[in-house]
Amino acid sequence: MKYGFDNGKYLKIQSEHIKERIAHFGNKLYLELGGKLFDDHHASRVLPGFQPDSKLRMFSKLKDQAEIVIAISALDIERNKVRNDLGITYDEDVLRLREEFQNRGFMVGSVVVTHYNGQRSADAFRQRLERLGIKVYYHYIIEGYPTNVDLIASDEGFGKDDYIETSRPLVIVTAPGPGSGKMAVCLSQLFNEHKRGVTAGYAKFETFPVWNLPLKHPVNIAYEAATADLNDVNMIDPFHLEAYGKTAINYNRDIEIFPVLNALFEGIYGDNPYKSPTDMGVNMVGYCISDDEVCCDASKQEIIRRYFATLNQLAKGIGQDSEVSKISLLFKQAKIDLSYRKPVAAARERAASSGKPCSAIELPDGTIITAETSELLGPSSALILNAVKHLAGIDHSIKLIPQEMIAPIQHTKIQLLQSHNPRLHSDEVLVALSVLSTTDDRCRRALEVLPQLRGCQMHSTVMLGEVDHKIFNKLGVGLTCDPVKK
Repeated sequence: MKYGFDNGKYLKIQSEHIKERIAHFGNKLYLELGGKLFDDHHASRVLPGFQPDSKLRMFSKLKDQAEIVIAISALDIERNKVRNDLGITYDEDVLRLREEFQNRGFMVGSVVVTHYNGQRSADAFRQRLERLGIKVYYHYIIEGYPTNVDLIASDEGFGKDDYIETSRPLVIVTAPGPGSGKMAVCLSQLFNEHKRGVTAGYAKFETFPVWNLPLKHPVNIAYEAATADLNDVNMIDPFHLEAYGKTAINYNRDIEIFPVLNALFEGIYGDNPYKSPTDMGVNMVGYCISDDEVCCDASKQEIIRRYFATLNQLAKGIGQDSEVSKISLLFKQAKIDLSYRKPVAAARERAASSGKPCSAIELPDGTIITAETSELLGPSSALILNAVKHLAGIDHSIKLIPQEMIAPIQHTKIQLLQSHNPRLHSDEVLVALSVLSTTDDRCRRALEVLPQLRGCQMHSTVMLGEVDHKIFNKLGVGLTCDPVKK
């Protein structure tokens, strides 16, 4: 895997910058956390070298001063929105996040349900959390948000929101995904803290878009692809340009909300310490890119990956055609098409000649390995075996897993577990290799080269199951699938 990001440098300068911002506001800071705190796989894909838990490690130094508030939109609860990377709904992810944070020594103070307008599903979710002893608050839909500043910054706007009780100087507001209303939660708290005589500050910790990269840089375009369902648009920050005469990149929702933040700060402090939405941020990612070419390539692959993921969602009856259309336009901005992703053509060519579901992977040296479905193996498990044999220098004709071992596994799947698919999945193949590795040197060598798959790109001509997606995610393989059901 080629690296294009200096993670050590990032941890150092990012943590220092956040500490400076905390000190600037004194004793109470609401920090909006964009993206994921400990599993930011999007960042690790477009910035090879960025570790998914980098933010967590940085905040661990402040955990005695910090508490976490998890926000979730009632709209996302209502439509059972799913985190594509984990395959779970946002409401389930709230519980997962809470447990993960607590296991790492963080205090999770409460959950706030945003965009609330009497949804029954939100009420049911609140009751579920309260039965678990979790404090839950409602923040309401405000008519005319975010442009009706007078209403928003009033007792009929933010003043109607439940006041979230917090006890620590640093309040980190996070969520399962974008569009959850994190910024509004912070601004509402500033308004309601002021009503109670408490002075509090606000800052934004969001990785994308990267403010000091060009507007059409592939890293920033990949962010638009990742938020196609929200219709986020990267823009030049007009407030920053006017205040400093310098170009900085932000996105439409932050720019739209800035007048609200400006009015709130002026009402609370007399003036606004921030001259632009970009000023609100503390993002130092752009200073830590060590190889721009590597990050550009990874980002272009991510744009294509998002395109296929959206097509797969549509095939399952989820998502919108508009999301596909938007990402198609982003292809033009990034100056790419599907041919940029070499495994796509390779997998499709083999499928056309064999008439079977096929897969392909591009290895670190540029070699393309393909595989097809057989009576024993699916396209993903067959590809793993073909790839590791190539990397370990094992002759392709050698069967690493003998038929006499596969047969009883298939018997258990069909006869005992009532499965309709007798073929071995990717996880079952890896378990079989592990068992055989104690006595078979070739299986041991095959397992040893598995880490070399990290950063590789793969394509399947059929949609793979959740198990396969999780396995390839853990292996660090970028997987795309044609929107074709098996």
